[in-house]
Amino acid sequence: MTASPPNKIRKTDSEWRAQLTPEQYRITRQAGTERPGTGPYLNEKRDGTYRCVSCGTPLFRSETKYESGSGWPSFTAPVDAAMVEELADHSHGMTRTEVRCAACEAHLGHVFNDGPGPNGLRYCMNGCALDMDPDDDKT
Repeated sequence: MTASPPNKIRKTDSEWRAQLTPEQYRITRQAGTERPGTGPYLNEKRDGTYRCVSCGTPLFRSETKYESGSGWPSFTAPVDAAMVEELADHSHGMTRTEVRCAACEAHLGHVFNDGPGPNGLRYCMNGCALDMDPDDDKT
């Protein structure tokens, strides 16, 4: 079953700055990128749900996470396609597909067509754009 797109979350720049760390703000609100191999969740092995750090929208499940060798957490598919937006990105002299949270429009990373699995996709996400809720923390 496909979920409907989430309601848009709108905040002022000041509200985002107050809520997020400087690095989270740079990545999610200014389309930044963390250095490869430096962000959280790259080596995370627990089962759970990865959420948008800005608004909490569920984005990815641990079952779709894999080691891509890219230096960023990588996933084969979002929890639901309605939870992410994909936009053409022509920055830095290349053409890529940017991935944003559908609810708050936070920049998450990019999706590439060089991944494993039936869809052949690699959702290459900035760890600082994510929060992780481990399944074993549920009561």
